[in-house]
Amino acid sequence: MRNKLLIVFAILGVLLAIGSAYISGIPAKPQPPAFKPASNPYAKGIYANGIVETAQTSGENINVYPEVPGTVVKILVTEGQHVSAGTPLFILDDSVQRATTASAKAQIDVAKATYKNLQDQYSKLKVSWTLDSRSVSKDALDTAENASRGAKANLELAQKQFEAAKALLNKYVIKALSDGTVLSIHTAMGSFISSQGVYDTYSGAFRPVMVLGNMKGDLAVRCYVDEILINRLPDPSDMRARMTVPGMDINIPLKFVRIQPNVSPKIELSSQRTERVDVRVLPVIFSFEKREGVSIYPGQLVDVYIGEKNNTSKK
Repeated sequence: MRNKLLIVFAILGVLLAIGSAYISGIPAKPQPPAFKPASNPYAKGIYANGIVETAQTSGENINVYPEVPGTVVKILVTEGQHVSAGTPLFILDDSVQRATTASAKAQIDVAKATYKNLQDQYSKLKVSWTLDSRSVSKDALDTAENASRGAKANLELAQKQFEAAKALLNKYVIKALSDGTVLSIHTAMGSFISSQGVYDTYSGAFRPVMVLGNMKGDLAVRCYVDEILINRLPDPSDMRARMTVPGMDINIPLKFVRIQPNVSPKIELSSQRTERVDVRVLPVIFSFEKREGVSIYPGQLVDVYIGEKNNTSKK
């Protein structure tokens, strides 16, 4: 009986092995792609990595840094808010500088009193010397005159020191220098910031305190063309380009804006770090109109294909 059971189990094991081998040999059906991969719409188009930005007449998004270090005591704007030039963005603790400014202002009053006192003494000695030159020595008169001039210079110095202290005090209120939209705020009340920006706990690097851009109107795309493809770039008057956003089955036409005529080291757009390989790229900036119902934000990575106007597109 025992031998029969062993034979049965052995047969079952062989059948199980054969079944497992058969099932594992059946090719798995591939999953459909989550979205349609980007394809080159031009017969001789070139590919470039791109990143969405806000439209700027020159440069990139505006990174806001304070000119003086301090602790943030108040944030006056919110992310997504449009601000005009001169709008206060945030305020730093100015208690020490305010006291310094008040002290500089008090020094003006002291300097004024000293100057008036010495000026009066000089005037009296000069009147007496005019009436009778023997009543006052020439040395005493010259000393009084020099003391009066020195007091006047000290007064002017005190006034300039007060103006400098007051100007520095105004820098504790950081204002927008141009119209724009607050794209991101990287600080909070109680955080210490400096001219290097704010320390990021997670990345261990310094970031700008705020980033401003222009969310009104069109958005821009900054793409980086590999140096070996620069000679294949069409003339700007004939240049056309299309953009594909990962995760979206849409193809957006781009309008040429300008070329930044400075070939620079290639960077990893996802981390903004220079790559180890010595590859250089040429920045080319395009713009595109916002589409209703399509959510695209600055900072998104996109695929860009650049072609010629007269180049036959692939259907």
